Amino acid sequence: MDLLAELKRRILIGDGAMGTLLYSYGVDRCFEELNLTHEKQITHIHQSYIDAGSDLIQTNTYGANYIKLARYGLEDQVKKINTQAVKIAKKAANNDVFVLGTIGGIHGTQASQATNEEVKRSFREQLYCLLLENVDGLMLETYYNLDELTTVLEIAREETNIPIIANVSMHEPGILENGIHLPNALQRLEDSGADVVGINCHLGPFHMLNSFKDVPLPENSYLAAYPNASLPAYRDGKLIYENEPDYFIRSAEDFRNEGVRLLGGCCGTTPEHIKALAKGVHDLKPLTEKKVVKKPSPIEVKGNQNQPITPLLDIVKKRPSIIVELDAPKHLETEEYMESVKALKKTGVDAITLADNSLATPRISNIAIAEKIKQEVGIRTLVHLTCRDRNLIGLQSHLMGLHTLGIHEILAITGDPTKIGDFPGATSVFDVTSFDLIKLIKQFNKGISFSGKSLRQKTSFQVGAAFNPNVARLDKAVERMEKKIDCGADYFLTQPMYSPEKIIQLREATKHIDTPIYVGIMPLTSTRNAEFLHNEVPGIKLTDNVREEMRSVASDKQLSIEKGIAIAKTLIDTALDNFNGIYLITPFMRYEMIIQLVEYIQEKVQLHPVEEVLSITGHNL
Repeated sequence: MDLLAELKRRILIGDGAMGTLLYSYGVDRCFEELNLTHEKQITHIHQSYIDAGSDLIQTNTYGANYIKLARYGLEDQVKKINTQAVKIAKKAANNDVFVLGTIGGIHGTQASQATNEEVKRSFREQLYCLLLENVDGLMLETYYNLDELTTVLEIAREETNIPIIANVSMHEPGILENGIHLPNALQRLEDSGADVVGINCHLGPFHMLNSFKDVPLPENSYLAAYPNASLPAYRDGKLIYENEPDYFIRSAEDFRNEGVRLLGGCCGTTPEHIKALAKGVHDLKPLTEKKVVKKPSPIEVKGNQNQPITPLLDIVKKRPSIIVELDAPKHLETEEYMESVKALKKTGVDAITLADNSLATPRISNIAIAEKIKQEVGIRTLVHLTCRDRNLIGLQSHLMGLHTLGIHEILAITGDPTKIGDFPGATSVFDVTSFDLIKLIKQFNKGISFSGKSLRQKTSFQVGAAFNPNVARLDKAVERMEKKIDCGADYFLTQPMYSPEKIIQLREATKHIDTPIYVGIMPLTSTRNAEFLHNEVPGIKLTDNVREEMRSVASDKQLSIEKGIAIAKTLIDTALDNFNGIYLITPFMRYEMIIQLVEYIQEKVQLHPVEEVLSITGHNL
């Protein structure tokens, strides 16, 4: 049998979801491992789809690559799992049905730290395993990242001449997450060697059909559609798909009328859905001509309508710059807090930076305090944004809110683990990493949301990133810094440093980097404070000398404060000799200590408050 010859002649029916059926049977583990342990169960599912009318089935290998199997400790079983999967599928097909070797995307909806090289190595390993078993074709499915899909597609095309189906997945109908429109994406896949191009997953029939309306018939390939059964409901901790299979009978002819020649199902679909698709296109000939409905021009993405004052990046590149961290209160009384902000403004600091529930302890929302500061005091704020507390929906909502309020400085960070906070039973989200968050913010600056949808305006965020120099391997930390710069980081804030030698080492390790660095300095208040930071706070280490100095004045509170300020001044001297940015972190709301340090810096560099011509809601800085 010749798959492409059959597609030229008629509409083919694919299979439906493998995972959905396994999940419905109570299986909650690595589905691909079941090729080795539950052969009869996998065979039964394949046979059920064949009996329902599938002309081709996919091997149970969607996540059978090194990277995904490593989550289950199965990374050494790649060959065995893929080989067995093909054998099971071929046995069920019995030479009457095409068998496609399935390879799923790695950079999907969940964050993945895999590099491009790791993705390519993982793909090649799985590809060779499938090709050695002589599959009838390849199915590349659920790729949200078009660059990843074209990369692996080109690798596959170099290695084999068998038919390749390449399916993208979209968060929004008709547009990929990088903002490229579906017709352009499918053309790119065709140009890269795909024999069949299409869509699978996330969207149900309605939105998937709408996505195909402006897709012309390809010149050198065919169209495929593998819709989800419906939007899922969430009940008792499980995802439930409630779509009636009969709906797929009506949808099947609509897909045919959009030019689709390969029609199957994705999440939530069962043999009943596939039976409905087969019934819906029974006796229908493939579409050979299609008039594309021209859609209205894309909405113009306007520039930022709320221009910020001079960004911190421009300041720190020109002169010494001071920012002060003053965390929002843990309670609802804000009067004393606002008085401290006003006092800091008078010293001429460039910004107040606000942590995002530091040490996993709830505080007043930093975006609310930032707006209050902006309205009542009129000083620039730098708002921290963690990956810990918000899912991808919340992060994007938060960014849109910051833009709307005219807050443009953001520090993108991972966030302290919830276990160290007031509510250790709380869960951490981590839909994205700090690297991904930096990329997302920069994508907003292009006027594009995560899903690729137009925001109708470009944001103008400046993105700070965190850097921890208090590590054994500074070179490895600098490598992480360089990756963040590649993602779009504009400047860095370090964890508090307590060693002049470390500051000099940091300068030597980063002298090839032009991106500005704010050196973190937090004055100590007591020996207990010093020991707590050194022994219990992640990312902070004190020298033995500093700890001994604080112990020497342990019996006198005032002397402890003075000693903490003196140590901080020594650190500031070294920092100013090597960097332009000083990041002062206020301990226990003792802003008087910070004011002393700000005045010391200003005297040292002869820096005085400068009035800026731009204002924040009427307040001149």
